Amino acid sequence: MGLKDCQIELDNPWNTYYAGQTVNGKVTFTFDSPKKIRGIIIKFSGEAETKWSQTETKTDQEGKQYESTTNLTGQEEYFQIQYYLLGGKNSNEIELGAGTHEYPFTCALPPTLPSSFEGEWGFVRYTIKVTLDRPWKFDQDMKMAFTVISPVDLNQNPRVKDPFKLEREKTFCCFCCASGPLSVVVHIPVTGFVSGQTIPLTIECDNASNVGVESIKLTLRKLLAFHVHTPRRETKKKKEVISEIAVGPIEGGNNQTWNQHIQIPPLPPSNLVNCGIIDVDYDIKMEAVVSGPHANLDGNIPIVLGTVPLASFQPPLPYTDNPPETDPSMLPTQPVSPASPPNGAGGAQGWNIADGGDSLYPNIPPPTFAEAAFKAPNISNKNDSEFTRFVGAPEYAPRYPTYAFTPSAPPANL
Repeated sequence: MGLKDCQIELDNPWNTYYAGQTVNGKVTFTFDSPKKIRGIIIKFSGEAETKWSQTETKTDQEGKQYESTTNLTGQEEYFQIQYYLLGGKNSNEIELGAGTHEYPFTCALPPTLPSSFEGEWGFVRYTIKVTLDRPWKFDQDMKMAFTVISPVDLNQNPRVKDPFKLEREKTFCCFCCASGPLSVVVHIPVTGFVSGQTIPLTIECDNASNVGVESIKLTLRKLLAFHVHTPRRETKKKKEVISEIAVGPIEGGNNQTWNQHIQIPPLPPSNLVNCGIIDVDYDIKMEAVVSGPHANLDGNIPIVLGTVPLASFQPPLPYTDNPPETDPSMLPTQPVSPASPPNGAGGAQGWNIADGGDSLYPNIPPPTFAEAAFKAPNISNKNDSEFTRFVGAPEYAPRYPTYAFTPSAPPANL
């Protein structure tokens, strides 16, 4: 059999790095018998791809109808680094004995990489492939994916620091008589947030009409656009519901105010900077659902999702039976970077928001790195063969910086 096992281990426990950092790790092979090879190749790749198929019914010259399927694709390559860990292209045959063999590796990531992303019609993906280059036989490949984050510092964007007020109003006509107006106002303190934060919302409804409001829905949405350019240019858009809350009802002639919040799960940052074939944006859609044959009242609040929270925006205090004297988010934190294990033992050095006294934002707690909900079923592509093995689970989801500002309340006693 020869190759019994292969493990690719990175120096980052989350397999997550910021663009510009250095990836360090080791490959461990276990053989149950001697193995003859020409060399061991490692390849680091970063690419984006969009693709889908369209089927059309066409008519041939004889008037017969048939279905024609067109595959539409878009591709971008960000970097590719390849070198030999052992041997070389023109090396003599090497025999590796039975047992375990370890080979360290390193790779400096370019600083302008877009963030990892996985979606229904496209991805931005970073992989490591290790190849046993075997003379006169098929090569054996081992492959794994890792996450790259392009930092989006909300503190550098002045537009997201200000409060936002969405105001919508409409008047209903019932049997040729105009009623009073229905007015809905939604306030949020800022428009820039990060994964793990809660979005505080104040909803005011003044229903001076004679039409009842069944509910007011507030929906956090991910707005996606995928672009292809071969064999023609097209764009496919999708609006994904991330979270939704609702308040109401409000009968005609009444008014009411609610304070609500929406929790943000691990999500890719806005814009996917430096990726030209996938767009990622977010908004909160407000929809007042009215009774009867009338159109609903709606509006949108644009949201920017970053990887570094606003230092000027303090989230709600954590839940406690005895309110603390000091806001925990203002307490000093220990330095933790995505390229360093929590115990601080080693790791690639790179961008870090919380680095003791030298940090730009010492009062911002360090993030954890949590998987997104959407998972790619596999990370195989056209360059993989039937002999390619995949390290870890077949499904893959990137990890994103996620902040724990507000622990939830403890469960009620039953």
